[in-house]
Amino acid sequence: MIKIVIDSTSYLPADIIKKHDISVVPLKVQFGNESYDETAINNVDFYHRLADNKKVFPTTSRPSVGEFLVAYQKILAQYPTAEILVMTISSGISSTYNSAELAAKQMPQTKITVFDTASTVMGLGFMTMTAAEMDLAGRPMAVILERMKQMSAETTIVLTVDTLEYLKRGGRIGTAAAFLGTLLNTKPIVGVVNGKMEGIDRVRTRKKAIQRLFAEFEQKFTTDQPIQMGIMHIFAKDDMTELANSMQARFNITRSYFTELGPVIGAHLGPGAIGIGCCPVYPS
Repeated sequence: MIKIVIDSTSYLPADIIKKHDISVVPLKVQFGNESYDETAINNVDFYHRLADNKKVFPTTSRPSVGEFLVAYQKILAQYPTAEILVMTISSGISSTYNSAELAAKQMPQTKITVFDTASTVMGLGFMTMTAAEMDLAGRPMAVILERMKQMSAETTIVLTVDTLEYLKRGGRIGTAAAFLGTLLNTKPIVGVVNGKMEGIDRVRTRKKAIQRLFAEFEQKFTTDQPIQMGIMHIFAKDDMTELANSMQARFNITRSYFTELGPVIGAHLGPGAIGIGCCPVYPS
């Protein structure tokens, strides 16, 4: 038996977490003198505060080594012979992987594998669901890890934000920020590239930004290729519906889910962000 531990940045719906008995270790967000596990914060309240407060920008941090240790120990208390697979947000975005790995080293008698997904949000979500399904089908850890590596390399995540303000303030985008910000009133397109958040393109309007997201997948997938899709947003449900309809009309989508981004990722994107992640569906 393999039990899965992930961090909170997959933003998988609660019913999926419950169905597969997945353990979630939350990242943290600090706003001024207040610090929270991101799973304990009301998203609406957080994003209103983020938009209204121009002087104090929230900071985000990894879970502690101790929090991962507690997660591992809880699993072993219930399933003493289980192997544990830990999958984390990209080490190029957060040091969460380091905490999970250090915790695993403190339990040398336990079979714990820590995997850096080089991704986040939908990428982490797809890998989590697939690993859980493969375990139910009796696949061993080595086979699951090979599939995770394949998915990590073949998952595409792109998004658009209303402004680069939050990415700049949070320090989550590098030299591409200068490129994307040279034209006023443009809508930047960013994506997870080689495990980091990077600038991809810029367009003039919100409508063109949505179209540009769609076009990214037209370049990567054929119309008959089975793919799984996730769409994420912050206060952008109408755009999410439009994008979902376009994707479902154009591609062979065999699984999809929709989610609102939580504070740790959302703090760096800001209200109005919308993104999409897709990954091939592989033969069983």
